[in-house]
Amino acid sequence: MAERADVLFVDGVRTPFGRAGDKGMYWNTRADDLVVKAIVGLLERNAGLPKDRVDDVAIAATTQQGDQGLTLGRSAAILAGLPTTVPGFAIDRMCAGAMTAVTTTGSGIAFGQYDVVIAGGVEHMGHHPMGQGVDPNPRFLSEKLVDPAALNMGNTAERLHDRFPNLTKERADRFGMLSQQKVAAAYAAGNLQPDLVPVSYRTEEGWGLATEDQGMRPETTMEGLAGLKTPFRPHGRVSAGNSSPLTDGATASLLTSSRAAKEFGLAPKMRMVSFGFAGVEPEVMGIGPIPSTERALKNAGLSIDDIGLFELNEAFAVQVLSLLDHFGIDDEDPRVNQWGGAIAIGHPLAASGVRLMIQLARQFEQHPEVRYGLTAMCVGLGQGGSVIWENPHHAKYGK
Repeated sequence: MAERADVLFVDGVRTPFGRAGDKGMYWNTRADDLVVKAIVGLLERNAGLPKDRVDDVAIAATTQQGDQGLTLGRSAAILAGLPTTVPGFAIDRMCAGAMTAVTTTGSGIAFGQYDVVIAGGVEHMGHHPMGQGVDPNPRFLSEKLVDPAALNMGNTAERLHDRFPNLTKERADRFGMLSQQKVAAAYAAGNLQPDLVPVSYRTEEGWGLATEDQGMRPETTMEGLAGLKTPFRPHGRVSAGNSSPLTDGATASLLTSSRAAKEFGLAPKMRMVSFGFAGVEPEVMGIGPIPSTERALKNAGLSIDDIGLFELNEAFAVQVLSLLDHFGIDDEDPRVNQWGGAIAIGHPLAASGVRLMIQLARQFEQHPEVRYGLTAMCVGLGQGGSVIWENPHHAKYGK
């Protein structure tokens, strides 16, 4: 029987994220081509890895139809030039799709059944708006299992503001503004560009090359945010300025065992320590990362004070703030989302989990004094997902 193996995050890349819709740069680009581009870029960066040694490919999408259908992991593997001997599968946990692809295949490595896997996600929200083609079972409403508003993520964010009055619109707006500023600063410092795979795209104006995220608004001010509409309810608190925009994009990561990393000369960027998924009331899905983080911490035998860097998905500012309040962390704690987040970069649903990991891995390089980091996100229909990682640059790594 195989012994438990370390799960190493060796590398991760993503496409630049584009605005969803006909004005977005990927309007004429297929979703599967986006994820294929990410996988090809990942393999090119790790050219010493024989392609036939990839044991499985897990690709997530929330809306698995059209150009996001056809068992994405398998079809994308073939399109990316992997041998037909490499299997693949599709996975769906809404926003935590790519995160679940990582934890699922990573568990296979830990169990000794895989040595090398590719895990990622894609969401083309322009081609596949959230909820498109969905037919919710009538029992959800007839048996009052879920409030109809719970199927709209913006409404669930407003519910968080209702439940926790200290989570004010002003706090959410400030968090959104700072996210824009931090992403702009990260681009200026060259922190994000190394892990972006350029993508050619076609518009009515002609061909272009995507080299950075399209949705950034570094000029954002508190005054401007105060005047934005609140589309989910009159005089609400959730606006476009404190929420992630609708986005198209793809991510891909390379995970290996220690044995494979040594065999192919691959240097790990992180080691998976533990993970946790949890369910909460769908009506307040934004609190999902709280119990999932508590579960991941318990699984690792750690406390929140052991976490030196946080990459929290900014689906909505209020959702991140609820987690920070729960754990007694300040809104502007420098450990949290150092390079900004989804409010500025975008949140292509199933792709975002690996985007968090990519940024944490880069930050680990810059912060050898930090031993543990957390990637966490809320998930539609009332869930949360969290993964704890160890920094290989820390003096006590692996001890």
